Amino acid sequence: MNDDDLVIGSLAALQARAGIAGEAPAVARALRASGARAVCVVDVRDGLDWLDTVHASGWLGGVPQEADALRLAVQQGLARGFVAADAFVVAKMADPHRLPPFSWGEEQPASPTPATAARRLDLYAIVDSAERLRQVLAAGVRTVQLRIKKPAAPDAGWHALLRDEVQQAIADSNAAGAELFVNDHWQLAHELGACGVHLGQEDLLALGAGGRAQLRASGMALGISSHSLWELARARTLAPRYIACGPVWPTLTKDMPWLPQGLDNLAWWCRAAGAPVTAIGGILGPAEVEAAARSGADGVCIVRGLGEDPRLTLPAFEAALAAGRAQPQLPPPQWPHPSLAG
Repeated sequence: MNDDDLVIGSLAALQARAGIAGEAPAVARALRASGARAVCVVDVRDGLDWLDTVHASGWLGGVPQEADALRLAVQQGLARGFVAADAFVVAKMADPHRLPPFSWGEEQPASPTPATAARRLDLYAIVDSAERLRQVLAAGVRTVQLRIKKPAAPDAGWHALLRDEVQQAIADSNAAGAELFVNDHWQLAHELGACGVHLGQEDLLALGAGGRAQLRASGMALGISSHSLWELARARTLAPRYIACGPVWPTLTKDMPWLPQGLDNLAWWCRAAGAPVTAIGGILGPAEVEAAARSGADGVCIVRGLGEDPRLTLPAFEAALAAGRAQPQLPPPQWPHPSLAG
């Protein structure tokens, strides 16, 4: 990335370069539209920089740096293989396991304040129907996610079915004393009395500042997906019940651009997240569960691995979880490796 691709400077300097007198976000957008791949307006307010890159934009906190010093630190991150958004996060870190806050939009990022958890998440089953949820609850799983994806053209019948499935899942989870997270459909989940919801980063961004404020005001426990350092830095600001790290191993469940995190990045996530971390992606057998537990994961997500009859497979997974936690925890590396090809 050359100097024209990487633009870093004060608001006054970048206003002159862009030829406009707007606020930092507008100036950065103009420079990005003119060809820059990454723009950072340094020390705009309260020690925050405005960052605009191919992958993410927002207010970035962390260690205050002048433009030249920040450029050098970012270039070092790029040389290590990080995309620009992650290279800026690394450059602003006070130490290898202390992430800077990063906003979801133009609102100022909140200080990370993770929710208090009364229990470990343990084995975490992700299911696509209330019937399957009943099966895993009967087997003894006590952390579950109902993930029913919206079709391209949902009709009234689909919405009625979704309501019935969510309502049944809430009732069954409450009866079993299990912690339920409803994927995506947070407003319906809140209306029906669900205690938890899981949202991906794109869904949270799409909510906008008002929607995210409503979500937080709902009081529901929030699980958030994360795949990169900038996503982890953002997730921490919403007081999450947990942050998912994935994919730990290669997975065919979703078509994603992300590189496997591996146990090293998982251990780093567990150290740096400031919230419980769940491992997800490619967890098919007890060996992966044990390794994830050794890395410090609070929960281990299983999508397909429980098989047709979870009552038969669950004991081995539970034994693996206990065995992993009984061993010395894997030490996190000083720095994570890149999770997205540049």
